[in-house]
Amino acid sequence: ASFFARMFVQVCLYFYCKCLWRCLKFVVRKLTGQCELQRICYNTKPGAARTMKIGNCKIRLQTSVSVHPDAIEKTIDDIMELKRINPDINPQLGVSLQACLLQIVGYRNLIAEVEKLRREPYDSQNPQHEEMLVKLWKCLKPNSPLKARISKQWCEIGFQGDDPKTDFRGMGLLGLYNLVYFAEWDTEIAQQVLCDSLQPKYSQFSKVEWEKKKFDKAIGYSFAIVGINITDLAYNLLVSGALKTHFYNVAPEAPTLTHFQQTFC
Repeated sequence: ASFFARMFVQVCLYFYCKCLWRCLKFVVRKLTGQCELQRICYNTKPGAARTMKIGNCKIRLQTSVSVHPDAIEKTIDDIMELKRINPDINPQLGVSLQACLLQIVGYRNLIAEVEKLRREPYDSQNPQHEEMLVKLWKCLKPNSPLKARISKQWCEIGFQGDDPKTDFRGMGLLGLYNLVYFAEWDTEIAQQVLCDSLQPKYSQFSKVEWEKKKFDKAIGYSFAIVGINITDLAYNLLVSGALKTHFYNVAPEAPTLTHFQQTFC
């Protein structure tokens, strides 16, 4: 009996999805004079709410979400023609659709860009890589010159050994890009975070006194290593799609690497 009950439910669901749902959409379009795209764009505020609905819309958007940003205008014309929408009567629809599709395509392209950086290993023979690494030191420790490229000084900003290049293995250049962006974009905060990470080690109090004080400060961590781990977290949130809502709200059009780095910060 349970088997036939399950079969009956599945048949009902199939009928609903294939037939009844299409009938309902047809009826709603006839009553409102608008297709699903129009209802979403006209009744939903710009941002994540609208773009997520457009992305989940059961219309022929498969090609539009995989095209190059430069081809989006033609894609919108094709969609308008397919849905029999007069662009002269509905000019705002094309503008709204373009913004949504730029965000959807931009998010996909951002994943590819971030993935490329993550897969590129740090190369100490590359002058650009070395320049970025030295820039990180100068931003965080402007009053303490780096005595040598291979030096225990790197431990002062949270690297594990004398040569930071070994710490970028997990996240590649992406980890360095984010650390440099943080140190350069919000230098004062980055220096304060670094100071807090070192506070217990350089505190004037002994360990026992520090525990008694119970200050509301960091208990000590490796600034650079934690930064690379946070890059890993941000990367996984991006790839899983968990950052879509945030990016669709903060980026009027296509989200960029800068949006990703600001999220990291």
